[in-house]
Amino acid sequence: MRSPCRAGPCDARGDAWREFRATGPRWRRASIRGARHTRSVHVGVVFPQLESGTDPAAIRDYAQAVEAMGYHHLVAYDHVLGADRTTRPDWRGAYDSSSRFHEVFVVLSFIAAWTTTLELSPAVVILPQRQTALVAKQAASLDVLAGGRTRLGVGLGWNTVEYEALGQRFDDRARRIS
Repeated sequence: MRSPCRAGPCDARGDAWREFRATGPRWRRASIRGARHTRSVHVGVVFPQLESGTDPAAIRDYAQAVEAMGYHHLVAYDHVLGADRTTRPDWRGAYDSSSRFHEVFVVLSFIAAWTTTLELSPAVVILPQRQTALVAKQAASLDVLAGGRTRLGVGLGWNTVEYEALGQRFDDRARRIS
């Protein structure tokens, strides 16, 4: 009896494998035909919180340069403060109490005023540290001022020092975000 496979007995993986070997993966075939749902990669930058300093012109110039280079989005980390290494010598964070952070919604609003196409996103807002209704209002206001260029992500956080400084409990943060 002759095998239905071109080169000898059929592979044990079956018809789907033979189809794949003959025509390639379905996603490749679909994209060749013009798939309805295509995705593209968006490349962005991280706002240099620790390196940005306090010069508004430098922050403006950075954001405008990023936009002029064609980047899709800019994200800024949401941190309030770092640990005092004199009282926490075991601190391993990338920043400490001497590090300067711009409040994430304030700095993104500033950047929104100086850019026109750059999508802006806090990465990510540590929601259990904040009042949920206030975060919603801040994010909505940023989105209005930025002309719909805002993306919002929320997370639990990892920094116990920030929770303590803000008078929030660290151990029940997951319950407060759900």
